[in-house]
Amino acid sequence: MTGRRTVEVDGTAVAIEPGATILDACRAGGVDVPTLCYLETLTPANACRLCSVEVEGSRTLVPACSRIAEDGMVIRTATDRVRHARRMILEFLAVAVDLTTAPELLEAMAVYGADPSRYGTDDGSPRPDAVVDNDLYVRDLDKCVLCYRCVEACGDDAQHTYAITIADRGAAARVATEFDVALPDSACVFCGNCVAVCPTGALMVKTEFDMRVAGTWHEEAQTVTRTVCGYCGVGCNLDVHVQDGAIVKVTSPFDHDVTAGNLCIKGRFGWTHVRAGVDGA
Repeated sequence: MTGRRTVEVDGTAVAIEPGATILDACRAGGVDVPTLCYLETLTPANACRLCSVEVEGSRTLVPACSRIAEDGMVIRTATDRVRHARRMILEFLAVAVDLTTAPELLEAMAVYGADPSRYGTDDGSPRPDAVVDNDLYVRDLDKCVLCYRCVEACGDDAQHTYAITIADRGAAARVATEFDVALPDSACVFCGNCVAVCPTGALMVKTEFDMRVAGTWHEEAQTVTRTVCGYCGVGCNLDVHVQDGAIVKVTSPFDHDVTAGNLCIKGRFGWTHVRAGVDGA
């Protein structure tokens, strides 16, 4: 079947292109559907189900990020069943991990009235410490929600390095390097593309991590300036984050047609020489 299709989203007819997902249809209709493991530049991992919606005729809720929208499909995004499912997902996440550096999830918890305290407080099990084994970025597994974004970015969707994957299963599942070695001993090339896609701060640029520990990280006081990386001729765009007259980190826009948010080690971390005078080096 060719040509545009029409679906109904919360009572409104929405025209979509063939191959569009339910999430595409919802966004085209101006309906906000929360996501976590989904990112426009990555293959949907179907890991979190926060985007689940009701589809008429379907026995179960379906993930909007990966389900292809079919002509005539009737979609409901805010029923009691959908809201209840999202609320429970957010509560389970908040009980299991530290979401203090995940502002979008904290906002979603407020929207859906999530109350993780009803499942009890700390169960006494040890929480993993942040792993600092290099000078570029930090891994804090206590903030990891196993969204698979970093695995996808390190693999087929971007870097093709395959330095990280999900190790173990069930409650013991975690993001790890091959043979669980330190990052400097792994296949990691320190592009930081995994850091760029992490939604919770489980992967964080070390300058930001150190400043947060010291209580000097003030995102509201930072300015962001877009420029072009000068290390080679590819033309990658950089967003330079500056606080108190000093660069604190560099990111890249996901909608840039050259990088799609990805950078190499020089583009993402090669700015530290600019701080030489600031840090006294």
